[in-house]
Amino acid sequence: MKVDVIDNGGQWTHREWRVLRYLNVDTKIIPNTTPFEELDVDGLVLSGGAGSTCGSSVPGKIDDYLDKAEFPILGICFGHHYLSLHFGGKTGTAESPEFGKMEIVVDDENELFSGLPKTFNAWLSHNDEVKELGGDFKILAHSANCKMEAIKYLPKPFYGVQFHPEVEHTEHGYDIFKNFLELCKK
Repeated sequence: MKVDVIDNGGQWTHREWRVLRYLNVDTKIIPNTTPFEELDVDGLVLSGGAGSTCGSSVPGKIDDYLDKAEFPILGICFGHHYLSLHFGGKTGTAESPEFGKMEIVVDDENELFSGLPKTFNAWLSHNDEVKELGGDFKILAHSANCKMEAIKYLPKPFYGVQFHPEVEHTEHGYDIFKNFLELCKK
C-alpha cells in the first residue's frame, strides 16, 4: 500500500510521514505542487500548514487532488479546513483557539473512528476552524470549543480532522491512521 503526505508547510508533516512508516506503509512527503497525474497512491494525507485558509490563495494542486481523486484522503488541521472550504464550507478564526490537550467526543463512529472509545484526548494547535460545512458533509466528532473536530465528505472517501492524530499526545492516533489505511485497501 502506498499513501503519500502532501506537504502544506505544517510543523508536523514529518511526523505524519513517520507514523505511516511505523505502520509499514510505503510513503513519502511530496510538495503540494505535484501534478495529480504523477500520483501513484492508494491514499493521501493533506498535512497541516503554516498558513490560514481565511482569505488565502489555493495552495498548490490541492484543488486537483480533491476534484480528481477517488482514493481516500485524510486532511489534518489545515488539510481539514481546506477540504471543507473546497466543497462549499466556510472557515474563520476560532472563537476559542485550541492549543494543547482537548477531549474529543465522537458523534458518529464511522470508519475513521471504528473501535475507538466515545471520548478521547487529542492534541490541537489551531487559530482557525471550520465554521460552516457544505451540504455533502457529515460531522463525526466535536470538542467543547469546536463543533467540527472531524468531518466526512459523503460523495467520496474524504475525511478531515481538526486535531493531530500523528502526535504522541493524541490517544488512539495510530488507530485513526490504521482505520484510514483500511479505507485505502478497498
